[in-house]
Amino acid sequence: MKKYITAVVAIVALFCLGACEKVIDLKLDEAVPLIVIDGGISDQNEYHRVKVSQTYSFTEPNKFNGLTGAKVVLKIDGGAQEIVFREVAAGVYESPAKFKGKPGSSYELTVTYDGKTYQAVSVMPARVALDSLTFKTFNFFGNNKSYIVANFLDPAGISNQYRYILKVKGVVEEDAVSEDRFNDGNKVANVIFYELDDLVKGDSVLVEFQCIDRNVYRYFYSLGQNSGQGGPPVAPANPPTNFSNGALGIFNAYTSGKRTAVIK
Repeated sequence: MKKYITAVVAIVALFCLGACEKVIDLKLDEAVPLIVIDGGISDQNEYHRVKVSQTYSFTEPNKFNGLTGAKVVLKIDGGAQEIVFREVAAGVYESPAKFKGKPGSSYELTVTYDGKTYQAVSVMPARVALDSLTFKTFNFFGNNKSYIVANFLDPAGISNQYRYILKVKGVVEEDAVSEDRFNDGNKVANVIFYELDDLVKGDSVLVEFQCIDRNVYRYFYSLGQNSGQGGPPVAPANPPTNFSNGALGIFNAYTSGKRTAVIK
């Protein structure tokens, strides 16, 4: 009897193990494609670009799904000046000539595609100069880690928001934002938390320093939260756009300054 019971238990165990290996076919719903608009106007004398694309299924490879045939129009200060952008590549639209954006001016971008119109407004903030880049070392659990520091003077009595785009060997390695809620009017030394320890003597680090409006700050801050900047990631969600009519993306009128630091 004992041998019989043992044999039965063994057969049941094998059956259970086999059941655990059953492949479950998940039926995942496909989301409706959404338009994505990413554009900016800077205070630099350059061609300004707007990218118009569409979201795609999660089963497709990561790519830029550019939309051709969109109408892209920029209005400055309520229509005092109007610029029609031209398509220079699939989904990439460019101003017909170089020009400088002006701090304090309001920029309205209108994108029309497939019978629908999407609009966003961004006011270019006053320019704040990036004074210098320095290095700082922190000790974490007995290990020294080096980072770049952006140094500047924050204007007093004005709400300011900043964006830091860090590039190493031409590749964007960090894209972060900050605000002056706790250091209004002070000298600021903002640490950009990208480890520099893999770099060698002679390598250079470039930081683009942007002054951005409040809506643009909220967009990039939300992106950082989704990716875990400043703490554990939050539940994924689309960042708050400044475009109307359900479009994703951001339109950013900003001032720009760049500095380079060399590893010694």
